Amino acid sequence: MTIRRAAALAVGTAVLALGSAACSLPRDESPFDPPPPASGTPGADAPRESGTVARNLAVPWGMAKLPDGAVLVTSRDTAAINLVSPDDRSATAGSVAGVRPEGEGGLLGITTDRSGSRVFVYYTAEEDNRVAALTWDGTRLSDQRVILTGIPKNVFHDGGRIAIGPDGLLYVATGDAGQPELAQDPTSLAGKILRITTRGEPAADNPDPTSAVYSSGHRNVQGLAWDREGRLWASEFGESDVDELNLIVAGGNYGWPQCEGPCGEPGVIDPKATWSPTATASPSGMAIVRDSAWIASLRGQVLYQVPLDGEEAGEPVAWFGKQYGRLRDVLAYDSDTLWVATGNTDGRGEPGPLDDRILSVALPG
Repeated sequence: MTIRRAAALAVGTAVLALGSAACSLPRDESPFDPPPPASGTPGADAPRESGTVARNLAVPWGMAKLPDGAVLVTSRDTAAINLVSPDDRSATAGSVAGVRPEGEGGLLGITTDRSGSRVFVYYTAEEDNRVAALTWDGTRLSDQRVILTGIPKNVFHDGGRIAIGPDGLLYVATGDAGQPELAQDPTSLAGKILRITTRGEPAADNPDPTSAVYSSGHRNVQGLAWDREGRLWASEFGESDVDELNLIVAGGNYGWPQCEGPCGEPGVIDPKATWSPTATASPSGMAIVRDSAWIASLRGQVLYQVPLDGEEAGEPVAWFGKQYGRLRDVLAYDSDTLWVATGNTDGRGEPGPLDDRILSVALPG
């Protein structure tokens, strides 16, 4: 059981002194090398990197597949959206107006409707984080329209993942904006998973139909994906002890800031899988394929596979340990292939000559 506030009081004087020197930085920016996660065994049952589909990208953050097989990729710090084809051809599809990149903020998540003609993005503006809709005509993005405003912003903990669920609604992952108490404030959009229509209105069957809030008590969610039964799963950054994979239910309270990881408190939903210490993970983007959640890991620098069995999650298995550096996002390209975006040019990694890249990963079988 990890209860954040109690654990913090128990930290010794020497550790407090060390922590104070780094408190202005998020813990995944720590200068210390994390211990290596337990890795899967190479072999016939292992995923394998099968090629590079894009290279020399500037801080890629989110990916969205179009019906023709091309993929739109956001660039956090430039506000550009690139169009990447499976044959390693890239072009600029457009840009998002009003983006103000700073720290972890900028142009973040992206998703499309089923037709591919409407594209939705999450971005940091001058005063807040926002969701906007754009039109895709097969060549260029245009007609930007802001559909949701008022999501608190900060240099750290901006959330940013956005996805359209099986119900056709938009799900928006937000961070606590460096103010942990907002995660439990029902009037704030921070530290939440939001559920809205494609026009930006609260979904009519939300826990409170007048509010966009679908679940609360989150610190910094950066991964959203649905399993084959339509259950929503989310990956979440912990503070210093425990990163989480959560099964999201309508109206659920996931405990932050009172709890970090499992705590068994009444009214709080415990995570289904965890990573401890947080240095082994920092879970970001996620896809679910073949009854496994595949999760990009920033500090851990691995691709995690978490087996899913109904509403339960198995033990995470790490692949590609530190081979490609920090990993930011995972896209289910098809039932046999993942696209994985690296995150080495964001100021926290060590870029290689091809970074940042999007890798094609073939799944076993």
